Amino acid sequence: MAAGGAFPVVDLAPFFAEGDSSGRARATEAVLEACRTHGCFRVVNHGVPAELMARALKLSAAFFALPDDEKARARQAEGTVAPVPAGYTRQPAHSADKREYVLVFDPKLGFNEYPTEPAGFREAVEECYAKFTELGLLLQEVLNECMGLPPGFLRDYNGDRDFDFMVAHHYFPATEEENYGLRAHEDGNCITFIIQDGVGGLEVLKDGDWIPAEPVDGSIIVNIGDVILVLSNNRLKSATHRVVRKPAHRHSLAFFLNIHGDKWIEPLPEFTTKIGEAPRYRGFVFNEYQQLRMRNKTHPPSRPEDVVHITHYAI
Repeated sequence: MAAGGAFPVVDLAPFFAEGDSSGRARATEAVLEACRTHGCFRVVNHGVPAELMARALKLSAAFFALPDDEKARARQAEGTVAPVPAGYTRQPAHSADKREYVLVFDPKLGFNEYPTEPAGFREAVEECYAKFTELGLLLQEVLNECMGLPPGFLRDYNGDRDFDFMVAHHYFPATEEENYGLRAHEDGNCITFIIQDGVGGLEVLKDGDWIPAEPVDGSIIVNIGDVILVLSNNRLKSATHRVVRKPAHRHSLAFFLNIHGDKWIEPLPEFTTKIGEAPRYRGFVFNEYQQLRMRNKTHPPSRPEDVVHITHYAI
């Protein structure tokens, strides 16, 4: 594991080479160390074409440059039920987060109605989504080994891909008065991939300090989410991260390898009874947690300390 500044970098090339078992072992150990210390890391040589990611980001920026009435055509249809708001959404003016975004692909809903421009946006997103899914399944196997679980455990436990989704974000330029983009939070899923343009702004909390996850062409930021945190009984971290806006428009894509909403989540025996440790979380149905997180957004509590995090289930 190398470091770009203080940010962990993992080279996944050994997983795409025949017979490089020692290289795979080193990369797996690097992933484990990053998950223990940061809850996130940057991957290179990951199998997703750099040209594809650059094209998807460029077309995403072109979408957000469209007139508001054109973007509005991609809003979620009335009466649609989804775990996150589908289609085009713009944060209310009173929100602390200054961004707009579009849920560009959701297997449960199919594509939303997109404008005819920019040409190729849908195709780039679809191709990116497929590549990120492949990478997510690979890293899930790596995490399975990192956690010392029986071979294929996470693959069987999280074998339903219907709850994965990808979001395109546009963050407005910072002003002299404020630079909030996305407040500090942890992801509620299993694994998140983030690609960003050259503006940057993504930061990760480590030992009380915010570490920039600077843009590096062709690389992908990997965040570990709350599901892995709970399953590992806090052995692996869920990355606390935020976006600080710069004096420029910022664009990013985030892919969420999720888990089925009906799945029961609790610390695994490998991290509790089998080693004589008490569980740090009570069990819950995943949808229950997602609904509480969504309520944070639709009905923000008046006090920040009342926002629901995974600590809601802490013992």
